[in-house]
Amino acid sequence: MSTVVNPNAPGTGPREVAPAPVTGRRSAKPVMSDRARSERKLGWMLAGPAFIVMLLVTMYPILQALWDSLFSFRLTAPGEKEFVLLGNYATVLSDRVFWNDLWITVLITIVTVVVELVLGFALALVMNNAIRNTKGLLRTAILVPYGIITVVSAFAWFYAFDITTGYINNWFDWVPGIGPDFNWFASQGPALFVIMASEIWKTTPFISLLLLAGLAQVPSEYTEAARVDGATWWQRMSRVILPNMKAAIMVAVVFRALDAFRIFDNIFIMTQGQYGTETLSLLAYRTSIGRLEIGLGSAISVILFVCVLLIAFIAIKVFKVDLAGAGKGR
Repeated sequence: MSTVVNPNAPGTGPREVAPAPVTGRRSAKPVMSDRARSERKLGWMLAGPAFIVMLLVTMYPILQALWDSLFSFRLTAPGEKEFVLLGNYATVLSDRVFWNDLWITVLITIVTVVVELVLGFALALVMNNAIRNTKGLLRTAILVPYGIITVVSAFAWFYAFDITTGYINNWFDWVPGIGPDFNWFASQGPALFVIMASEIWKTTPFISLLLLAGLAQVPSEYTEAARVDGATWWQRMSRVILPNMKAAIMVAVVFRALDAFRIFDNIFIMTQGQYGTETLSLLAYRTSIGRLEIGLGSAISVILFVCVLLIAFIAIKVFKVDLAGAGKGR
């Protein structure tokens, strides 16, 4: 350690300051201001009751299903309840029907989410670039399909494609393979097409609004600077707009994927799971309600819940978005 020299002494140079001793301690954490502390407290006070209610409403069925899945239990014989631990899971996972239904569920989820992202982003661009006086009208018109109850929408699509009551066969009889006698719901391929088309038609408006909110978060200075630098439309889209919309895209993918993975209404109304269109949700319903196998049905529901959690976890890891700080910096 160097010494401190008196600057008033003759012949001395600039004062040398002794370096601070190294203590090995970490720097203290920044102290939260009173305003930030009060805002956090207010946030918990406002969101706390709703969080507690949601926790109670959702956790009880999950825990009950988890408990029931450990027993061999039929409602036709409620007194014959046998503890089998993981026996129901072994039965489900060794069943070929389960894996086929899982594949159908994954297929519907992937196709609908990808198509809805593309169409939803196109609609978001149209609404974002529309004339100011028409933006409200466009948003209202686009939201009409999403505002229709799923059961009503499913019946409308079913009657439109039904061989006896539908009009689609007459409209598209010029397409090879489609005629007055073509039954859309008698084979797997056409039935899945109608089911996925109805899902895409109904939920694309939801995706478009989420992506429209993401477009609004992209600073206009970034796109203007890219345009001045000579960037093409595709370069501005792929290198400026989409990277700044990552948070909105992740939210849209997670919300829609979780919803699509639990699809039930459309399939139940159109095909009731026949012709290779059954999904995990319908399998759980058919096992629990149709056959009254509460243990096996609960095991399927728990597996479905785990798959949903896995989808959310993978999406968050892939997008690597800090949602808490996504809106900061503007």
